[in-house]
Amino acid sequence: MAVDRELPTQEAADLIALTRELADAELAPRAAEYEREERFPREVFAKLGEVGLLGLPFGEDVGGGGQPYAVYLQVVEELAVRWASVALGVSVHTLACGPIDRFGTEEQRRDLLPEMVGGRLLGAYCLSEAHAGSDPAAMRARAVRDGEGWVASGEKAWVTHGGHADFYSTFLRTPDDGERAISCFHLTPDLPGFSAAPPEQKMGLTGSTTAAMRLDDVAVPAGRMVGEPGRGLAIALSALDSGRLGVSAVAVGLAQSALDVAVAYALEREAFGRRIVDHQGVAFLLADMAAAVESARATYLVAARRKDAGRPYSRQASIAKLVATDAAMKVTTDAVQVLGGAGYTRDHPAERYMREAKVMQIFEGTNQIQRMVIGKHLAQEATPANG
Repeated sequence: MAVDRELPTQEAADLIALTRELADAELAPRAAEYEREERFPREVFAKLGEVGLLGLPFGEDVGGGGQPYAVYLQVVEELAVRWASVALGVSVHTLACGPIDRFGTEEQRRDLLPEMVGGRLLGAYCLSEAHAGSDPAAMRARAVRDGEGWVASGEKAWVTHGGHADFYSTFLRTPDDGERAISCFHLTPDLPGFSAAPPEQKMGLTGSTTAAMRLDDVAVPAGRMVGEPGRGLAIALSALDSGRLGVSAVAVGLAQSALDVAVAYALEREAFGRRIVDHQGVAFLLADMAAAVESARATYLVAARRKDAGRPYSRQASIAKLVATDAAMKVTTDAVQVLGGAGYTRDHPAERYMREAKVMQIFEGTNQIQRMVIGKHLAQEATPANG
């Protein structure tokens, strides 16, 4: 079912129409097969780049689409309705472009950004480590000075597009800048010693490759540092709020797809001489699913509009991520329930949607971390009034 969207301009409406047309032609026919075969759809990302869907929120001066974040996120949601792995990839690519867009030198922005945001290069984001997921400040992978450049060593974990990306926004400890200092680097797979481990064997989103990236004494040229030395953690954290909104949009798109499957099945399946949608028990379940999807969509759009207006949105981003991914888990689980035994088989996509939803409560900060973030904001915002 096509979502009836309230969009700010005719250009945005045309962009949504283009996204739906492309997603129906290029994503939907491939999704089930690629997920089953755990195959990475590199050609799909190339197509998205060709039509300008990989750089929507970036400025037109660097090859981007110049779109508000609220419009970009609805494009991501439309992609997720057809294929969550690809929509997630678009969100990760946007996250990976962020450091150079916001903190890069004039030379880096001129030489690198047009190819990145134009989608001719696919990005990845290397922040987490096996022992430092929710606590990136505890990372151990490091880069030490070597003449004008650096030598990097260690391993980054849970890298979406690991082994397939053309560039990696990578965060490494730089002890010369202070014991706890972290810096950001722009790494590319042509650097000797920078390689991907075998892909993780995952429960869902199997069309999206996730792998550790190994740094075996990688010689990093001086010009590959992004932003000021020792300021990498601030760069990383500044991007996480927008990344959480990306995941929120993916989760809503996945939930919408599960709702559509459940409604279609309930209209066709009969029990006791009536369509099961006409039985109150099923109708109420579908109503709750619809309410969860629309509530989650509204929540991420509130946060996105604050971002577009230049207002603080960190708390709202965490709320959106929490609400949307919990909703996706519930709605996909309920879709399996509506389909009954059929929902538990691979003849229908409901079971895949349920598997895909689970990890959304985990990455970009677990939902327990989101509750901590929201709680801290509430305490900070209430302090002046009580002081």
